[in-house]
Amino acid sequence: MPLSQKIKDLIANAWVDGYPCLVATAGDDGPNISPKGSLIVYDDQHLAYWERSKRKALKNVGYDRRVVVMYANFKAQRDGILDSGFLRFYGTVELHESGPIREAIFAKLSKREQEHDGADTGIGVLIRIERAQDVRGKPIM
Repeated sequence: MPLSQKIKDLIANAWVDGYPCLVATAGDDGPNISPKGSLIVYDDQHLAYWERSKRKALKNVGYDRRVVVMYANFKAQRDGILDSGFLRFYGTVELHESGPIREAIFAKLSKREQEHDGADTGIGVLIRIERAQDVRGKPIM
């Protein structure tokens, strides 16, 4: 089941709206949560982001490719846009250091992300969505 246009729009505007997506990873020394201003909807089955900091999140997905992406927006819930102010996307990561998928991810990024320091050496991270639900467990796909 594809992502709704409403969800796509919320994620596309998450950083600008002040509701950045968070990516949770787990590594050999424990969990990590990182804000990802570059997180995008790649297509109906994938999210993606541009990994330019190359720190803990990247190290962790080298250890365990499973991630959770959290989108939290109480205003959207209060305004009746979302039933729940929290959305979770569970998935598995593929890293693209070169090639057509890396270039496709980069092309979908906002201009701000494409011109950010380190963008030229970034890695495309593709997340295959395995499950998506709100905080109450209701599927959103």
